Amino acid sequence: MKMIKVEDAVGCILSHDVTQIIPGEFKGRVFKKGHIIKAEDIQKFLEIGKEHIYVWEPKEGELHENDAAIRISNLVVGEGVAKSEEIKEGKVDFFADRDGILRIDKEKLFTINSIGEIIVSTLHNNTPIKKGEKIGATRVIPLIIDEKPILKAEELVKDKVIWVDEIKPKKCLLITTGNEVYKGRIKDAFLPVIKAKLGYYGSEVIRQVILPDEKERIIEEIQKGLEEKVDMIICTGGMSVDPDDVTPTAIKESGGELVTYGSPVLPGAMFLLAYHNGTPILGVPSCAMYSKRTVLDLVLPRVLADERLSFEDIAHYGHGGLCLDCDVCTFPHCSFGK
Repeated sequence: MKMIKVEDAVGCILSHDVTQIIPGEFKGRVFKKGHIIKAEDIQKFLEIGKEHIYVWEPKEGELHENDAAIRISNLVVGEGVAKSEEIKEGKVDFFADRDGILRIDKEKLFTINSIGEIIVSTLHNNTPIKKGEKIGATRVIPLIIDEKPILKAEELVKDKVIWVDEIKPKKCLLITTGNEVYKGRIKDAFLPVIKAKLGYYGSEVIRQVILPDEKERIIEEIQKGLEEKVDMIICTGGMSVDPDDVTPTAIKESGGELVTYGSPVLPGAMFLLAYHNGTPILGVPSCAMYSKRTVLDLVLPRVLADERLSFEDIAHYGHGGLCLDCDVCTFPHCSFGK
């Protein structure tokens, strides 16, 4: 790459984007890579402090920042992710191409960012995403980069690093327990909450059953739901360790595989997760009725994306599992669940 005075650059092809910054007013590109410099451009270059421009003379084993960024983006982007059509200053932005759960292979991401001179930046793994949201970007640091870091990345990273798993609509059976609700002493408050949270992801409660705190009847309704082949069963109420709260025992004795009873998430410590031949059964504690965000907000989208969660998956929520109950909730773009 050769540096020449702008006064001598008329007719030359600009090898890089040129950005102007006016603090508090403007930051943007004024000349694009590939622009053929004209006599009337010289004054503008001088006004933004550019007395010289660079003309790239390609050499074997070197890449322009934009070409390198394209190769990195092709390496890391998987299904459900769209790339920005225009590349600026060696940077490619990534956007969700569908509603779903953002997946990041954190080990491969670390591998790329450990190479040097190339970066990939993303949102957190397992963040619920809407189509069109920006989820990451890659950028090359030098204007002209040696090809070796790119080749090393391509050698070390064989699978995609960023993708979006689709959330699929599901039909849910809601089993609400509690003598106080069953006998009409208080009004059920779970149904509107569960309907709203499922509805946000295109899923629905197809039926609600309100039961007393009787283990055998809860087991019976769980079995009935499984026979109806519902996609998911959510049990609400009776999730504490009080002797008369029998919902956890009923879920355990219904024949499913218990993943966890208890989660390191607040609100949501008394959460239960089980699977019965692949059908998820969620035991949702009472905090879901009155707290804006709970463990349900962390687990539900992953379950709707057909991810089979393990005990380890739930245990990992301890780091970031404290909701601050902010006056203005920005979830999922906050620390909760990260």
